[in-house]
Amino acid sequence: MQRALLASMLAVVVTAVVGTWVVLRGLSFLGDALAHGVLPGVALAWSLGISPSIGALVAAVVMVGGIRVVKERTTLPEDTSIGILFVGFLALAVVIMSARSGSYGADLNGFLFGSVLGVDGGDLLRQACAAAIAVIGVTALHRPLLVSTFDPIQAEILGLRPGLTHSLFLVLMAVAVVASFETVGSLLVFAFLIAPPATASLLVRRVPSMMALALLLGSVSAIMGLLVSYHHGTAAGATMALSSVLIFVGVLAVRSLGTVRS
Repeated sequence: MQRALLASMLAVVVTAVVGTWVVLRGLSFLGDALAHGVLPGVALAWSLGISPSIGALVAAVVMVGGIRVVKERTTLPEDTSIGILFVGFLALAVVIMSARSGSYGADLNGFLFGSVLGVDGGDLLRQACAAAIAVIGVTALHRPLLVSTFDPIQAEILGLRPGLTHSLFLVLMAVAVVASFETVGSLLVFAFLIAPPATASLLVRRVPSMMALALLLGSVSAIMGLLVSYHHGTAAGATMALSSVLIFVGVLAVRSLGTVRS
């Protein structure tokens, strides 16, 4: 449980700092697609007996590159290219895993929903490195992200290269997903990436405040989820993700009630 709590906190750090910009830049669908897009790499790494994190990172980078290529070589909207690669990567993962006999169902379940209670020292070290990369990357890109998010034309005029900024941010998104999927699972990492920052956006306006509040809300969600999971025998990753969504619903309900009364 101690390792699970530490792993969850590291996942919260990564998803809070990156997820804030995901919410502000309207990239939630891409975040969901990346959460699924790591699965072929995970499945292939599992088949070859190497670290799933390596496979996940390679798959995420390939998907990000594929999205950029489709967008630049066609007139299709970006969400169309995301949707095509999203389905293709997910289908490829199932094909790879179903081609092997044995514990296909059990392993797929672990990849999708996480195994936070099974993390070890190596997992924690990789998560710590990913957290450091995410924090340093977001800090270094703060001004380009801020300007290009709210005024892309001004970012171009100031020479901040919004296209390059977007590409680098996609890499940070991939790092966030890969760092968190072993903790809460690839299907549930999306909740940590979106729900705490979205909840924070309902309460504060400044970007640093959003990140700090998202970090706090994500930590509360992780602790609540682990406690409920421990005492009631529920799936830890799913319970943490559900807690984050319930907090969002609760804050939204209170805000809506306050608006009606005023």
